[in-house]
Amino acid sequence: MSKILDGKVILVTGAGRGVGRAVAIAAAQAGAKVIVNDYGSTPTGAGGTEDGVAQGVVDEIAAMGGQAVADAGSVAEWSDAQAMVAKAIDTFGRVDGVVNNAGIVNMSPFEATDPADFERMARVHLFGMFNVSRAAAVHFKAQQSGVFVHVVPSAGLIGMHSNASYCGVKGGMAALAKAMALDLEADGIRVNSIAPSADSRLSKLNDDQVASGEAGNAPKPMLSASEKAPPEDVAPLFTYLLSDQSSHINGQIFGIRGRDLYLYSQPRISRMVQNGASWSEDSIREKMAVLTGGFVPLESINDVFTWKPY
Repeated sequence: MSKILDGKVILVTGAGRGVGRAVAIAAAQAGAKVIVNDYGSTPTGAGGTEDGVAQGVVDEIAAMGGQAVADAGSVAEWSDAQAMVAKAIDTFGRVDGVVNNAGIVNMSPFEATDPADFERMARVHLFGMFNVSRAAAVHFKAQQSGVFVHVVPSAGLIGMHSNASYCGVKGGMAALAKAMALDLEADGIRVNSIAPSADSRLSKLNDDQVASGEAGNAPKPMLSASEKAPPEDVAPLFTYLLSDQSSHINGQIFGIRGRDLYLYSQPRISRMVQNGASWSEDSIREKMAVLTGGFVPLESINDVFTWKPY
């Protein structure tokens, strides 16, 4: 395997299972020293935690001859985020890349969403991304280099039935990623996002909640578990974007699904009309006909991804 991350130190959050675990292992195989972070929470983020999840991945990496250290801090806590970045520097002398992957899910229709569930979702995803990125950015700026790769699934970019809290905070992450890219570009720091589609315990929970009726009238998933890509299939995109080979890429959102690799568009003005005088309700009504042809259909990810990934 190409050692495109040789000499680099990479922090991966939520790396105890699923996509995060696959990325941590792939980064180590590509030559990186890895901080494997995982709080060990349940898939919904409520309830107890499972000890040793991060250490298990560290042991796998060590068995392959790689170098890694475990961290069980919560990305939702600013002090823990600072501590995991400090651990990277104390253990390996520097930090070169951060993958913000930690996440939870808990499907429910918007009108039935518990405010406590929404807050928990925001703290893990949006606050977690901010906390870890903010802690690392100081060191990236000092060394005038560094890479952030954020996991921003398609649900946050396109939409998904009965998953408003998840979609909302993931959409916020996409906006924060763009702001980071704009602010940090002058310091040699790159910020990109990935919407990966892969089989994981979070995707399984989504399927289970739809099947049980907990997710309201959400459509059944298009793919069965056997048709979803294994996490290992999406990991190479992460290692590529973390490497110097992608030094020309910044501020982009990519998707990877089975054998498909794609680039997402980002919000831009698609149509415009002007009026000769100040706007009124009547003039807006008249001009709206021009804009109507450019309306984006109200679609969910099930409507957009209509083909099998293999």
